[in-house]
Amino acid sequence: MAKEIIPMKKPWKGTMTQRDRFNAQMHYKPFDRTVNIEFGYWEENYKEWDLFTENGITSEWEANKFFAFDSFGGIGGHYWMHPAFEHKVIREEGDMAIIQNSDGLTAEVPKNQHSTIPHYITSSITTPDDWKRVKEERFRRDDPVRTPPTPERLKQICPDDRDIPMGIGCGSFIGTIRNMLTFEGLIYAIHDYPDMVEDMIETTTVMVEDYLDAVLPYVTLDYATGWEDICFKNGPIVSVDFYREVIGPRIKRVGDRLKKHGIDIWYTDCDGDVRPLLPIFLENGINCLFPFEVNSCAHPGELLDGYGGALRIMGGVDKMALGAGKPEIKAYLESLEKYVARGGYIPFCDHRCPPNVTPENYLYYLDLKEKMFGMK
Repeated sequence: MAKEIIPMKKPWKGTMTQRDRFNAQMHYKPFDRTVNIEFGYWEENYKEWDLFTENGITSEWEANKFFAFDSFGGIGGHYWMHPAFEHKVIREEGDMAIIQNSDGLTAEVPKNQHSTIPHYITSSITTPDDWKRVKEERFRRDDPVRTPPTPERLKQICPDDRDIPMGIGCGSFIGTIRNMLTFEGLIYAIHDYPDMVEDMIETTTVMVEDYLDAVLPYVTLDYATGWEDICFKNGPIVSVDFYREVIGPRIKRVGDRLKKHGIDIWYTDCDGDVRPLLPIFLENGINCLFPFEVNSCAHPGELLDGYGGALRIMGGVDKMALGAGKPEIKAYLESLEKYVARGGYIPFCDHRCPPNVTPENYLYYLDLKEKMFGMK
């Protein structure tokens, strides 16, 4: 039996369906009020916020119900390795554990599992021979796990007369490869084994294409999603030339498939300063940024002004402002007002909300967002 969630807030009022609203807002057309969503929370929030602990909220799905956010749906294939490596603890050292994760990486992580970026030590893939073995064992195109739903099942999952927007996942071109090789391992591999890296990118791209070709003729969808996460505060971890020449054409191959079937909104989740890659995204089909980290990049208005109607952004509410206090929250939302009104921009916390944001300030933010961007 599903866990019962008693919402503490009421859904925002509106005159449009959630699907019509999303499509209008993302296409710079008139809409009744902004889409009301958020991008989740640190794991610590579920343990430290009395707002959550006293109401039994333990996951993002539950929090979305609790705050009565708008709904989204989606489908996607199994584009990554299968079977995954065994996740296991190799040894413990004080407060830290040395583990092998599902990508085959050896990593140092806190034993108490608090949210942090692991310290990666070694990868299971360092040479072309390693990749050849792993590809044959774990990246088979004919693996039954990659079989898409039947056309009949797809119609049940994504009915044409639905009221919520539904999208399709398009995987990752190089973000998951970075995970598998480590930051340093990817950089060395691009230099030492460029053909291996390109074959990795091609392999994952083909997995996506297989799924899209089998699914898109049977459903009508509203958007596509992706995940890269290859930028930090100083820009991308790979060269712009490499991204343009090796990854750009593969983005275009996927983008052309999406456009053929009427999907013209495609966002990718990439943290950090994405500005050097943005022209490559746009010219090949990715036209929306998510969740758009402000402090490592820019105020969303800077890019929305610079690229006009070609660009959309989802996110971009500075988490630092949410943690600073009510005056800062109000000032920041006021700086977004004209962009929300214009369309092409859906505001929410620019990554998962951290625990230094107090429940009181978070509720103030949600209430103010409704007052400013909800239906008047």
